[in-house]
Amino acid sequence: MVRVAVLENDRCINGDGCNFICGNVCPVNRVGKECIVLPEEEAGATGKEARRRIPVISEELCIGCNICVIKCPVDCIYIENLVQELAEPPVQRFGENAFRVYRLPLVRKGAVTGLIGRNGIGKSTILRILSGQLVPNLGDWKAKASYDSVVSFFRGRELQGYFSSLKEGSLRVSYKPQDITGIRNVFKGTAGDLIRKVSGEVGAERVVSALGLEKVLGRDVSALSGGELQRLAIAAAVLKDADFYAFDEPSSYLDVRERLNAARLIRSVAESGKQVMLIEHDLAVLDYLSDYIHILYGKKSVYGIVSNSKSVRNGINEFLQGFVKDENVRFRRSELKFEAKPPSDYSKKRIIATYPAMKKSFGEFSLSVREGDLREAEVIGILGPNGIGKTTFVKMLAGIEKPDMGVPELSLRVSYKPQYLTAEKGVLVGDFIAGQDIDRGVFRNEVDRRLAITALENHRLDELSGGELQKVAVSLALCRNNSELILLDEPSAFVDVEDRLALADAIRSVADSQKKVCMVVDHDILFQDYVSDRLIVFEGEPAVHGVSLAPMAMRDGMNHFLKHLQLSFRRDHESGRPRVNKPGSQMDQEQRKSGEYYYSTG
Repeated sequence: MVRVAVLENDRCINGDGCNFICGNVCPVNRVGKECIVLPEEEAGATGKEARRRIPVISEELCIGCNICVIKCPVDCIYIENLVQELAEPPVQRFGENAFRVYRLPLVRKGAVTGLIGRNGIGKSTILRILSGQLVPNLGDWKAKASYDSVVSFFRGRELQGYFSSLKEGSLRVSYKPQDITGIRNVFKGTAGDLIRKVSGEVGAERVVSALGLEKVLGRDVSALSGGELQRLAIAAAVLKDADFYAFDEPSSYLDVRERLNAARLIRSVAESGKQVMLIEHDLAVLDYLSDYIHILYGKKSVYGIVSNSKSVRNGINEFLQGFVKDENVRFRRSELKFEAKPPSDYSKKRIIATYPAMKKSFGEFSLSVREGDLREAEVIGILGPNGIGKTTFVKMLAGIEKPDMGVPELSLRVSYKPQYLTAEKGVLVGDFIAGQDIDRGVFRNEVDRRLAITALENHRLDELSGGELQKVAVSLALCRNNSELILLDEPSAFVDVEDRLALADAIRSVADSQKKVCMVVDHDILFQDYVSDRLIVFEGEPAVHGVSLAPMAMRDGMNHFLKHLQLSFRRDHESGRPRVNKPGSQMDQEQRKSGEYYYSTG
């Protein structure tokens, strides 16, 4: 059995709130061996700096009893046992008791390879390695990593030639990072200036048109919205003359149409004979884009293991099942299942409030809202392009924005989760939650058991990832005391596939058990399919005018929305998940003729 011991250095409080508890309770230490030890004091260190020495755990001597894990006051220790087959060294290890990644995915010419797995499992690390930003140390974090060792390590395998090319500098790489906001810091000028810098004029017009960037070319990069910046980053990556293209979460901030336009463009790169690899949490987009899938499994922030290459359908379905068949490894206890729900007879649900027709204008943009009703114990999904007024609509319902015409006198107590989140610095999650006016029973029974928020209680809010912060914010909105209407603006943003479905499950559970109304703005079709009873569809011209239609039945709403996008979905017969039909395929043509864009089985 291979042991993995990880200690989060930045959270350890030894010498400043903890007196080496892990070492004092370790059974191996207590029989005179040195399993958990303190390093020597650094010369010249004084005061708090001298007291705060980070323990080191010997993976060879550790017996896996987990007593140190249980006794650690800030939950910063993880001990995991790996299967014996993984006696091979990791491809990358970040320190003595730090995260590591085992194996790498295959890189194929003329194909898109998708990576699927939880956040914090090593996907971005893999893209950094394959794009040449990080030379893998093959588990030896003390020595300087070199491509000579890497080429030798992969000798006789398909990646040998790839790393030989990286070593020689003959492999050209284009990389679209996850954090696109950094573009504002490294480039000063307009969007058009950036396009010209990476491409000259070659092919730029086609890419700009495909992503709908014409209207923003003259605008300064610092003034672009998240969606505009994402499309610009994708364009810049595609326009570079490269052999390998890496895209880290290209659909973030994008609406459904923009996601599919970006997906088509990225596919065209692979179809031109290039090597493409991407990370994507929107399963519909990942399915539509990819030719092959690698699953990453393991334990978040501890270790990640890359599976063998799989077909797209099998790879996504095995991830949802939590079982890698060819390796006989179960990495999740329960299967993630999409149910083929019968149409909801919302007419039998009691109307608890109505909202009137409303209008709102901002400069050149105008929004018209058609009146609608809200019914007990239902989730209403809200779909539409960016810049069409969805956020303005929920803000008017929340009383944050005042309409120019019509006042939503709902007489309902509202809980609102905004689109953009900010974290208080230095505040622990546990302390923050303790200070909130929430229903503790609902939090414990409906939310925490699905989202594991208490596992974050010793983390600071400003240290959380975007997905973790999102989960905390959604949890509090769902549990707000005495709330009757819960408004959630883009709750799946930055959240991985597994947690997206857990979020949807928590939203559904709170709505059903507490007889509340939830309204959910989100661009993930699968998320909306999983969670919603009815839909509100927004139409119009982004940034010019928007129209909010009245709530309609799920099938009617999806058909209306997808027909406008000229897109059809079928349902996978094994997992039940919606899958995008390839345009022009037999299934696509049949569904379009019948007017059933959402969705047949098969």
